[in-house]
Parts: sequence; structure tokens; C-alpha cells
Amino acid sequence: MTHEENKQLRHFIAAALAEDVGDGDHTSRSTIPEGKVGEAQLIIKEQGVIAGLEEAVAVFHEVDEALAITTMVTDGQVVQTGDIALRVKGNIHSILVAERLVLNIMQRMSGIATTTRRIAAILEGTGTEVLDTRKTTPLLRFLEKKAVAIGGGVNHRFGLYDMMLIKDNHVDYAGGIKNAIERANQYRHALDRPIAIEVEVRNLEEVRQVLEVGNVERIMLDNFRPEQVREAVALINGRFVTEASGGITDENVRDYAEAGVNYISIGALTHSVKSLDMSLKAKVVD
Repeated sequence: MTHEENKQLRHFIAAALAEDVGDGDHTSRSTIPEGKVGEAQLIIKEQGVIAGLEEAVAVFHEVDEALAITTMVTDGQVVQTGDIALRVKGNIHSILVAERLVLNIMQRMSGIATTTRRIAAILEGTGTEVLDTRKTTPLLRFLEKKAVAIGGGVNHRFGLYDMMLIKDNHVDYAGGIKNAIERANQYRHALDRPIAIEVEVRNLEEVRQVLEVGNVERIMLDNFRPEQVREAVALINGRFVTEASGGITDENVRDYAEAGVNYISIGALTHSVKSLDMSLKAKVVD
């Protein structure tokens, strides 16, 4: 984790704890003596790919640096029902303050990693990789995209600043594909730093328009059927990186890959994923 990534994580944790704790965990304060020491273990309740352990340790230590955490598995590992992911020992009040945030992070990241791993397994042997999108939870994108990578996917652009993706609205507002591409190239020349251009196309005619203009790095085939993707890939003929997007599911993702695209982007990796079930169970130390 880089210094900037660590800074972002700590800022997120502080804000999330402030949202949850407010002026104090009054339930724990009222029922458990101050200074009481205990242990807890994070138990996996369904099979999946674990993710978020580094973030969980950071949460515990943000709450209480004295908490002792032992991780039993590693991010990216397949876990089974009943497995123990980590153990934590220390002040019970601190453990309970951290509990929900730890679970929220790990359950969501593990759900994303599990879903991504499932898609990646379906694509195995095709040479096609699965991409995430910007369809993420606001302010959680950095965690959700990390979970995709842990699950075996590839991160698409992180935001609006690290790639130009000319979508249908841009094309329509710009007055057509040719205008949009030419203006994007003028802009990146003036920007004077490397930034890739991708163009979303809606049909084969728009593919032909992009091929005529050129000066892009990637073409996104949006809402194409697999047979249309195959035809588009043949037209492009390796001149640009290709990506298929829209209406792609577990059931048809292999068909899209076998049509020859380099990447398949799936918003459902992050926007509607099921969290992995797990719980933190505590016991008092005499």
C-alpha cells in the first residue's frame, strides 16, 4: 500500500467510524465494564474469496493501537464455511466499536472478489479478461476496485481523470464520432501527458467510423450480441484493443469472450454484488 493509498484508507476509516460511533457506543459502555479484555474471531459462513484483511487490521488499529490481530488467511484465498479469517484480542469496547466497520468492509470486498473470481474462471483459456466499471459505491471505489483485482479481474479507469471514454452522450453532444475523436486528440495534445482514448460504439457503422478516424486506443462494443461482437472484432482486426459491455451475464460471458474481445466490462461486479456472509464472535478472557 502506497503512502497515498494509506492516507485515503485512514481518512475513510475515520469518517466511517465517526458516522457509526457518534458520541459513543452507549450499549457497550452500559453493559461491559471499562477495561475488560476479550478475544474475538472472524468466522466465515459461506464459501468464497476473502478480501479486505489489510483494511480490517487498519480499522482495528485505528480504533485501538493496542489490539492484537492475527490473520489466519490471506486476501485472494478461497475460504470455506467455518474457517476463521482472523483473531483479535484486547479491550472489548474497542473490539465492539470496530466490529461493524470491519464486517461491512470485508463482507462487501469479499463478495466482489468472489463474483470476480467466478467470472474469471468462466473466461479461463479464452485470453479475455474481465474489467470493472465506475458503477461503484460513492467513496468506496478504491476498496471495490481493489477487491476486483484480488478476485482476478482488471481495473478499468479509476475515474474521469485517468482515461478519456467517449460514450454515446459525448458523441451525440459533439456532433458525431469524428468530431468527438478529433477534439479529444486536440485536448490530450494540449494536456501534454499520456492519457488513453476509448470510444463506445453502438453498431457496426460506428465501428467503421472509428476505424476511419483512428487515433484512439480502445473501442467499446456496447450492447452488441456475441455474433455482432465477432463481426466487429474481425473489422477491427487487431488495430485497437476491444471491449464488450452491456447485458453480459454469467450465462453468456463465455460467448462474448469466444467472439474475440480483449476485455469484457461488467458493472454488476460492484453495483449489485452479494456480500459474503461472515461474523465476528467474541469471548471473554478470564
